[in-house]
Amino acid sequence: MIERILPPSAAAVCVYGDVPDAFLFPEEEAMVRRAVERRRREFASVRWCARRALADLGEPPGPILRGERGAPRWPHGVVGSMTHCEGYRAAAVARAGDVRAIGIDAEPHLPLPEGVLETVARPEEHGALGMTGPGVHADRLLFSAKESVYKAWFPLTGRWLGFEQASVTFAPNGTFTARLLAPDPPLPVFHGRWAVGGGLIATAVTILPQDGAARG
Repeated sequence: MIERILPPSAAAVCVYGDVPDAFLFPEEEAMVRRAVERRRREFASVRWCARRALADLGEPPGPILRGERGAPRWPHGVVGSMTHCEGYRAAAVARAGDVRAIGIDAEPHLPLPEGVLETVARPEEHGALGMTGPGVHADRLLFSAKESVYKAWFPLTGRWLGFEQASVTFAPNGTFTARLLAPDPPLPVFHGRWAVGGGLIATAVTILPQDGAARG
């Protein structure tokens, strides 16, 4: 599903559920040594996706460790993003010469739990949620879009981005824009794409180097 909203320069792999024989390197095993089995399977499966996507770029298999704030540490010259939710795991990578940053997120296509929207949405966003069209849980879509924005933002800046520091507007054609309100943003606006299907919401932001603009 995630490949539908990424450019051809990105390699993406997804699975619906866990991969029973997903392999972990010793360094990765150490990161989930105390995790419950469900978390370990999720962790291994999303890395299985990432290694398959990296192989599409010609990269050899290797450990994918966590860096600052939990961001994946990709091989030199590669940018990427991973996501997982109930019943879905995905990873997307690209050569740094083709893409500056990628942020992807997947969520169940369900309403947000009570009270969460108030922590996610800015005042002006409440009135714009209807722009997603009928049948879409726009509150969950907003949460997902902001997750993708952050995953693209952090590799470029090394800084935290709060939910209140991005103002997102959706269009029913499957695109969105995020106006960045944090100091000194790398770009004033990130552009992304979204899709709904199979009980899931997926969002992606891909920032390209050639024109200095963020595009879905």
